[in-house]
Amino acid sequence: MYKLLKPLLFLFSPEKAHKITTGLLHFVLKMPFGKSIINGMFNFEDQRLEREVFGIKFKNPVGLAAGFDKNAELIDDFSNLGFGFIEVGTLTPKGQPGNPQPRLFRLPKDQALINRMGFNNDGVDDAVERLKSRKSNIIIGGNIGKNKVTPNEKALDDYLVCFQHLFAYVDYFVVNVSSPNTPGLRELQEKEPLMKLLKALQEENNQKETPKPLLLKIAPDLSEAQLDDIISITKELNLDGLIISNTTIDRSGLDTAKKTVETIGAGGLSGKPVFNKSNEVLQYIRRHLPLVHIIAVGGIHSAQDAIEKINAGANLVQIYTGLVYEGPGLIKRINKELLKVV
Repeated sequence: MYKLLKPLLFLFSPEKAHKITTGLLHFVLKMPFGKSIINGMFNFEDQRLEREVFGIKFKNPVGLAAGFDKNAELIDDFSNLGFGFIEVGTLTPKGQPGNPQPRLFRLPKDQALINRMGFNNDGVDDAVERLKSRKSNIIIGGNIGKNKVTPNEKALDDYLVCFQHLFAYVDYFVVNVSSPNTPGLRELQEKEPLMKLLKALQEENNQKETPKPLLLKIAPDLSEAQLDDIISITKELNLDGLIISNTTIDRSGLDTAKKTVETIGAGGLSGKPVFNKSNEVLQYIRRHLPLVHIIAVGGIHSAQDAIEKINAGANLVQIYTGLVYEGPGLIKRINKELLKVV
């Protein structure tokens, strides 16, 4: 069905198409027997797909990456598509509009997207209210960041606000310092500021009666020396896991015309072109951190892509751009193929 809809959806801007598809799903789910139809089409469950990762039992290892449901609005609807977990955000303490539109661009020849959304979201408290009223019990990750206007030296305050407000309503946390679309944010990936930020969050977490898993999301553009710093910090702070990886600022090897890419301008590139780059980082981290839990994301457009990530050392996988190009049937295809390699 998605193959029939996709050419029509691609006539609209990516953000408009996103609203149309999520609105259509919501409409169908509200119809008589709509939920049964959607579940029959996309849901696939098998006990052999269950994974226990950082103390949480996931019904399957395929999740929705952060950025698709920034405001925790889609959880109940998307829980019917067969995901094992959903990551909301990136959330910031105060709502912010993000960067001016257009800010999301398709590269069909590369099956990729370029985005410079800029952490557009309604703010953490609005998300909390939605999380309070959700009806599904799907595993939820909370991806947190800082407001654009917050200087890096005060970034910790923003992360702590998000952590404290979300704590009771998510199952795990992801610290996002790797988006290329908030000015200066990636500077927080450097060893000293990153250690300070994560140590403070870990200390806050450890004061809770039952701490939540704390993960760090990293960029695929880090040097080997920077990756070594990440490895050192992960060990020292005993982080629960890493998400590998965010979008890339690299534009090499694209089939899309160079002039078109230059006209689009700045932003993070996701989709097929980031697959190998993120896998290299995944493999490097896994060699040096054999026991840490890893969620792999970046360029998963087929079941074989997901299997390759898992074979490279991932415990769980997430999709985003693959969902745009392949449709929600991708989730079921991945889970069915995973059974063959369990």
